[in-house]
Amino acid sequence: MPFPAPRRQPARAFALAALLLTAPAQAQICAGSSVGAEVDGRVFGHLPYGDAPRDELVPVPSELTVNPCLLRPEVVADLQRLLAAANGDAAVAGQLRALSCQRPLSYQQSVFCRPGINLAVAGRAISVAPPGHSEHATGYALDFAVRPANGCPDAEACMAATPAFRWLAANAPKYGFEMSFPAGNTQNVKWEPWHWRWVGATAATPGAARARFLFARARREFPANPGVRDVIVIASVPAPPVWMGNLPAPVCNKKGKCKVAKAKRR
Repeated sequence: MPFPAPRRQPARAFALAALLLTAPAQAQICAGSSVGAEVDGRVFGHLPYGDAPRDELVPVPSELTVNPCLLRPEVVADLQRLLAAANGDAAVAGQLRALSCQRPLSYQQSVFCRPGINLAVAGRAISVAPPGHSEHATGYALDFAVRPANGCPDAEACMAATPAFRWLAANAPKYGFEMSFPAGNTQNVKWEPWHWRWVGATAATPGAARARFLFARARREFPANPGVRDVIVIASVPAPPVWMGNLPAPVCNKKGKCKVAKAKRR
């Protein structure tokens, strides 16, 4: 006697698959702990970013930094031009320096998860991106500092009241830098006037295509301000039409000489 075929349970299987697909993804934050990512993939407002390979980074010249740091070479080139322009402008009232540059995931984790901080991870994420969710990891972002500090601690909102920040806001986009987290940003990340990412002054700038691809979602959904805005160049504009109806036609003789007839009075 043949055994009856097992009954299929498509409804149950479908429900299980749906449950797995809709379950929130988990992001590893600190050792032994993880949090659920938001529906759009963010963690406490921060978008995910991977580490830049070490062999794609170069040191920033020590005279331009507060601490030793690494960035991608195309970023360093524009950073040097920006800082040279700033240091030559008396309006800056001091000197701009690179404070913090590329941060590998391991370093970001040590900062975010360091002991002695009496804050839940959500509270920490207000001022520090969780590991795996920092623009610094890409090698395209850095924090600026002002020297002398004049009583304003590094990486604090008081920087926005300095002449150096006003210079940055007016000039940094010319060198391909934009402020990732402006005041009131809808990404729900703390306002950081010291934090700027590089996307190239134009789309044709060497290396800009890669940076813009990496930050495409951030730039589209949470625009920087001030941001790098591409200039739209119009190659040619046709001349506007001229209405000739009120002008009499020229009168020409047999030799080809023409003169405009006087308009008749009405």
